[in-house]
Amino acid sequence: MDNIIEVSYFVAAVLFILGLKRMSSPVTARGGIVWAGAGMLVATLITFFHPGMHNYVLMTTAIFIGGVAAFWSGKKVAMTDMPQMIALYNGMGGGAAGAIAAVELLKGNFHSQTFLTLAVLGALIGSVSFSGSLIAFAKLQGLIRRPMRFAGQQYFNLAVFGLALGLAGMLIFKGELAGMVILAFFAVALTYGFLMALPIGGADMPVVISLFNALTGLAVAFEGFVLNNAAMIIAGTVVGSAGTLLTQLMARAMNRSIGNVLFSSFGSSGGEAAGELQGSMKPIDAADAGIMMAYAERVIIIPGYGMAVAQAQHKIWELSELLLKRGVDVKFAIHPVAGRMPGHMNVLLAEANVPYDLLYDLDEINAAFPQTDVALVIGANDVVNPTARTNPDSPIYGMPILDADKAHNVIVIKRGQGKGFSGVENALFFADNTRMLYGDGQAMAGELIQAIKQL
Repeated sequence: MDNIIEVSYFVAAVLFILGLKRMSSPVTARGGIVWAGAGMLVATLITFFHPGMHNYVLMTTAIFIGGVAAFWSGKKVAMTDMPQMIALYNGMGGGAAGAIAAVELLKGNFHSQTFLTLAVLGALIGSVSFSGSLIAFAKLQGLIRRPMRFAGQQYFNLAVFGLALGLAGMLIFKGELAGMVILAFFAVALTYGFLMALPIGGADMPVVISLFNALTGLAVAFEGFVLNNAAMIIAGTVVGSAGTLLTQLMARAMNRSIGNVLFSSFGSSGGEAAGELQGSMKPIDAADAGIMMAYAERVIIIPGYGMAVAQAQHKIWELSELLLKRGVDVKFAIHPVAGRMPGHMNVLLAEANVPYDLLYDLDEINAAFPQTDVALVIGANDVVNPTARTNPDSPIYGMPILDADKAHNVIVIKRGQGKGFSGVENALFFADNTRMLYGDGQAMAGELIQAIKQL
């Protein structure tokens, strides 16, 4: 039976890796999720046959409740709320790793100091990931609307983290594990997770979620070593490495270091005021915008989180189909941090049946903007802000952006004249070649469709 268990864990690990690989492309992502899910099913089922396993009723009940809750929430959640759902589920993974560590620490039956050390480290990392992910969820859900900062906060946080490390050291090097020390250790570790996430602005939360995801994977891998569970070790390592790479990708897309994301005050105030920018916002009606797009040769559509909120992706694709039938060259420009998570816009557009070959990344599309007649921006803000190229004093200076301002004409669909998610005023909206189409994204896309149909 031991050989069957080990082979099953190996098969599960292979399915995890192949599934993750297939998730790297929108074409194969759905299959990748199925493959990874099959791996998890294999790993879960074979655990019931592990020597010494008992409490089958409790295990089955927990799996049933968790499975039903996950299925219900997965079906119910809107695509716009997917980032906070990811944060919540990621937190559950960190919490599970911390719970495993708590049980093992209370038992105190470790084969060596190495296993005890891994258990404590997994407990620390998992607890921080759990509580920090809850704050990330609350911020993206709008339950916490502002960063919470106070004088000397980073030093206070460092002191709390130092206390957590001190308690961890007591657990590792103390001969007998005391229950009160374990309780204090988890309380301080959870507190540090809260404190770590509270001062970070909402615009940076996606990066923080990805970082916590990497930490959860690391915690699971450590606890896998403690339990001698190959599936946990491999799955945790894969999740940890993927989360680390994703965190680096997102930070690089904003031209910022991970340390800057975690410890700066980005997003707490808004950069330039409108009065400091040259020009004014110039409105346009849907009829004139429709004519401009219908008689263009090349149109680039730039979707952002505002499009997701308005659920306008289907209308935007209907608009694109009309333009394509008129012989207009239509492309979609996708910024790595458009929306709230990498791939968010790709999924939304795939949901509307937009062909993958019309989607272009930042590096692929930027050279095309100077030859583009109309750039249609719907719901995007910071990722098209030319201030990132021109103003060294701006908090987003150096961030790679989509060069929408270089198009001959720019049409921006926007609800009002407010700033973007990061609180930085957008110079694009004041440019001479930009016209503002004010209104709900879905409604304005519908009016553009009607305007083009009447030509």
